[in-house]
Amino acid sequence: MAVLFYQGHSSVRITSDAGKVCFIDPYAGVGYQTPCDLLLITHEHFDHNDVSKITPAKRMVIQRAKDMHQHGVYYAYSAFGFHVQATQAYNDKHNKDECVGYIIDVDGVRIYHAGDTGITQQMEAMDDLHIDYALLPIDGIYTMTPEEASRAADEYIKPRFLIPIHSSPSLLQDIPQTMKVTSPRAILVRVNEEIRLEPAKH
Repeated sequence: MAVLFYQGHSSVRITSDAGKVCFIDPYAGVGYQTPCDLLLITHEHFDHNDVSKITPAKRMVIQRAKDMHQHGVYYAYSAFGFHVQATQAYNDKHNKDECVGYIIDVDGVRIYHAGDTGITQQMEAMDDLHIDYALLPIDGIYTMTPEEASRAADEYIKPRFLIPIHSSPSLLQDIPQTMKVTSPRAILVRVNEEIRLEPAKH
């Protein structure tokens, strides 16, 4: 069973049952001493791409937005037991051509890390993708508001669980902002908290 460790801001670490490690948007928090097999970067803003924090494994692979999205085509990539599909990510502060989100399949669980974004056209058709855990940004300045993230989850994506991230431009986590998320799918994952990513029971 995969495990997700929330480092704060948009930074997360996912460890597969086989012990392979995927980091997304390194910038915040602790836990970077764990060797990284797969590094995913949603865009090149400084608070999402601090590769210097990463401890590389022997065969580390880095995938950036420019690798996963070219000329309107969103690519897929598989390595180390992770299957990754790039998705749309954009708003008035984030260029559609320079940003992506990621849908990650590992150990029977589907995780959606939206990156820095508003509600996208693609997001509006995600309910048939059976997302288990949706990590949506909620600061309301550079990304969606808590209300927009709640609507995206409940009306469009319909994940089993919504994990609010990127709750502040400057803090690892803004709990009052996070608590504005009203979706019944929302769960609070605090900085430095680790959760087991359990597959859906069919």
